Amino acid sequence: REQAQLKASVVEEDTEEWQKDASFTGLERVGGVDLSYIKGDDTTACASLVVLSYPALEVLYEDCRMVAVSAPYVAGFLAFREVPFLVEAVQRLQQEEPKLKPQVLLVDGNGLLHPRGFGVACHLGVLTDLPCIGVAKNLLQVDGVVRDELHREQIRSLQREGDMFPLTGTSGGVLGMVSCGDYNNSSKPLYISVGHRVCLETAVHLVKSCCRYRIPEPIRQ
Repeated sequence: REQAQLKASVVEEDTEEWQKDASFTGLERVGGVDLSYIKGDDTTACASLVVLSYPALEVLYEDCRMVAVSAPYVAGFLAFREVPFLVEAVQRLQQEEPKLKPQVLLVDGNGLLHPRGFGVACHLGVLTDLPCIGVAKNLLQVDGVVRDELHREQIRSLQREGDMFPLTGTSGGVLGMVSCGDYNNSSKPLYISVGHRVCLETAVHLVKSCCRYRIPEPIRQ
């Protein structure tokens, strides 16, 4: 119920001035967030928020804290487990270094590419009211999108850096974009989806512009 209520607030289009031109004029700060778990322990994690300058991608701010995760992992409800810690990190940043508040957040996870169209990137975006983009390393199989031979064949066909193809669900909607991360000869793709206050085309373009390696720099840092 809470997911459905929050989902009603998701904005799937560009809302910011800097999103209007291809070179993102006016974009100066890009954030990245992630929760990393200790191997073999799914209750202790490091919640991280990093803010980088744009387009130079130099670290301006970082906040990494060990947190105790109490909510159980339930597929499709990851945000209830992780988002509170990320919201706290954004709030701390606003209190301590308001001038460094990111203009967009790259989230290690999915946005609209989710069983109910409301992944962690959407959840965080709605709660912080920041533009958010989901960047996942693995395919979440939803709405008829599966990791089958056809999908693998499409990934193999991504030859050059910049190649991509849309993930279209059986309902007909485009859930996200599969982008070739041919950085340092990595053939593993990225799954990019809309989180909040950004359209898919802008999301893909921004993620690519933040990549030095396979993983975009704000999340990698």
